[in-house]
Amino acid sequence: MRGVRIVTDSACDLPQALVDELGIAVVPLTIRIDGTEYVDRRDLTPAAFWTKCAAAAELPSTAAPAPGQFTAAYQGLADDGADSVVVVCLSAALSATMQSAELGAREFDAVPVTVIDGRTVSLAQGMIVADCARLAAGGASHDEVVARAGELIASGQLWGAVDTLENLRKGGRIGGAKALLATALSIKPIIEVRDGKVEQGGKQRTRSKALAFLVDKLAGAGEVHNVGVLHADCDDVDQFVAMLRAVYDGEIVVGDIGPVVGAHAGKGTIGVAFTT
Repeated sequence: MRGVRIVTDSACDLPQALVDELGIAVVPLTIRIDGTEYVDRRDLTPAAFWTKCAAAAELPSTAAPAPGQFTAAYQGLADDGADSVVVVCLSAALSATMQSAELGAREFDAVPVTVIDGRTVSLAQGMIVADCARLAAGGASHDEVVARAGELIASGQLWGAVDTLENLRKGGRIGGAKALLATALSIKPIIEVRDGKVEQGGKQRTRSKALAFLVDKLAGAGEVHNVGVLHADCDDVDQFVAMLRAVYDGEIVVGDIGPVVGAHAGKGTIGVAFTT
């Protein structure tokens, strides 16, 4: 497959069917649970991850891929006929993954590689990746794909309702949302990924009000694209999608929050991602 090809990491939380359809190369992070390491998307499904977490003595931790894993991904695409590669990574403020992607690119010269900080995570990252992959598949040039990624990253939004901030606090990813900790016991915290960091997005008294808050964020954003719903083993995800469909009649991609993001966000997290 000639032309521009897209690489990302497994924090993208894209459904595998969409990854396969668009020919996206996904480099996996690793997850450590009670001393055992697992390769994301290979050794652990989201369901298996939550089962292991329930029995684990400590919170799981995550690790960025080695640079050689990215180099291997670039080589695989070049061998498949790619003329160039664009890499969209999870936020560099949250992980060393982008640094590994850049180091991997330095060791590779078969085709041009551009590494981009996605400045977000989970399905917000994934929807940007999917958009760029579609553009590339349509024959866009390397520079056009890079420019498109920049536009989407600049306009992208990710809002989420979490059941607890404890995972984010212990994992050191809480950022500006730490202001919510003092009242977290009596509220449903809302987080926003802004400028690549986890920030305070608001607070609601109940789960239903938290979901309504997220719907309002989509409804008030004007013309939106690349809408995705991300959730961590939530039994109310269908209800949430139905609420969103009342204000948005376009395609909504639903993705499981995988082990990489789930380790930090915690079970029960639900969110909406979109670009404007």
